[in-house]
Amino acid sequence: MFPLSPLSAEAVMTSPPRTTPAGKPLLEIVGIDKSFGSTQILKCCSLEVHPRETVVLIGPSGSGKSTLLRCVNLLEPADEGNVFFRGEDITRDLRNAPRLRREIGMVFQNFELFQHLSAAENIMLAPMKVLGLSRADAHDVALDLLKKVHIPAKADSYPDELSGGQQQRVAIARALAMKPALMLYDEPTSALDPEMIREVLDVMAELSAEGMTSIVVTHEMGFARRAADRIVFMEAGEIVETAKSDAFFGGTVNARAQRFLEQILH
Repeated sequence: MFPLSPLSAEAVMTSPPRTTPAGKPLLEIVGIDKSFGSTQILKCCSLEVHPRETVVLIGPSGSGKSTLLRCVNLLEPADEGNVFFRGEDITRDLRNAPRLRREIGMVFQNFELFQHLSAAENIMLAPMKVLGLSRADAHDVALDLLKKVHIPAKADSYPDELSGGQQQRVAIARALAMKPALMLYDEPTSALDPEMIREVLDVMAELSAEGMTSIVVTHEMGFARRAADRIVFMEAGEIVETAKSDAFFGGTVNARAQRFLEQILH
C-alpha cells in the first residue's frame, strides 16, 4: 500500500466509506478524440459519471485532463466521439453552450473574478443576468453561498483584498449560484500558496459529501483519497486506469499508474 501524507491519513480516518451510485449516468463521454494541429491531446477517452459521484482525474502534466474537462463544458469541441449530458448529445452544438453552462459549473486554476466587483457582487452577477433574479434575491443567494464556503464576512471585500484561497472560494460560490447539476474543477489549488490549499479542498470535499456531482482535476492525492468515489488515471491522452478510490490507492493499479503514484507520493 502506498504511504499517506498527513492530510491523506486524517482524511481516511474522518471520511465515511463511499460507494459508486447505480443507475443512469449524468454524464457519458464516449470515444473522445481531440487534437490541436498535428498534436493529438485526447485518444478515444470514455468515462461515465453518475449523480452524486465525485470522480478525480489524475496523471502527469500534459496528459489531457484539463482538455477533457473543456470538451465537457464545450470550451473545446471534440474532434471525434460524443459527450452525453442527461442523455442529450451535447458534443458539437456550440449554440447550446450558454444553456449547458448553467447546469455544468466550472472552476478554473485562476480565479477569474471581476476586480471591480465585491465578492458578493461577483456571485450575484450571473443569477441576475441569466436567471433573472432581483438584486435583493441575488444578494441573499450570495450571502448564503459565502456562508457555505466559510467566508461570510468577506461579502463586501474586493478580490485584491482577499487571499488566493478566499478568492477561489468566491469562485466556487459563483459557480454554485447557478445551481449546477455537475461541477468541474480544473486544478483549483494549483495557483495557491501551500497554506491556502487546505481551505479550498475542505470546501470541495464538503460539497462532494453533500452529493454534488463533480469531476476534479488535481495533483492533491490527499483530497483524492478523501473525497473521490473513483480515480481516473490519464497518461499521454488516454484513460489508462479507472478504479474505486480504495482499490486505486490500495495498490491494485496497473504499472503506469503505480509509477505515477510512487513519484508523486514520495
